Amino acid sequence: MAETENPESSDISKIVDTGNDRVRSARITINAPAADISDLIAHPANHPRFDGSGTVTSSSFGPDRLTLGATFGMSMRIVVPYRMTNTVMEFDEGRLIAWRHLGGHRWRYELEPLTNSSTLVTETFDGTTSRFPPSLRLMNAYENNTRSILKTLDELKRLAESAASN
Repeated sequence: MAETENPESSDISKIVDTGNDRVRSARITINAPAADISDLIAHPANHPRFDGSGTVTSSSFGPDRLTLGATFGMSMRIVVPYRMTNTVMEFDEGRLIAWRHLGGHRWRYELEPLTNSSTLVTETFDGTTSRFPPSLRLMNAYENNTRSILKTLDELKRLAESAASN
């Protein structure tokens, strides 16, 4: 997988060439333990704090902490407010979490500890699981999500490193 730096960021998020145009990923090294980063991601109430798309406004229902099979809702806004129900489809404590909504496509976070205090985080928008793949192209979802992922990773880095330094 080849990487290219985020041209819109002063941080070090990098686009990853997945070899599949329906799978978009980026990664960043965060100077915080994987468990701490996982904890940020596993709490839906935190999602608006690091969402790079600017569409997640709040957690609307579900558990305080996500686990495999958990269902949770997010209040969103793209022009008008709406809600999305998501289900956690992949989960490995401290290493992996992925969820999907009705459309079937997934958002995935993979955490690879580099040291006790440094973690490589990869975020992926996976359209291969979509129930209607042509809709993702019509909505420009691949390019939009690539930009959002870069911003999300930069924000997740800021939050995690800020928490780790306190």
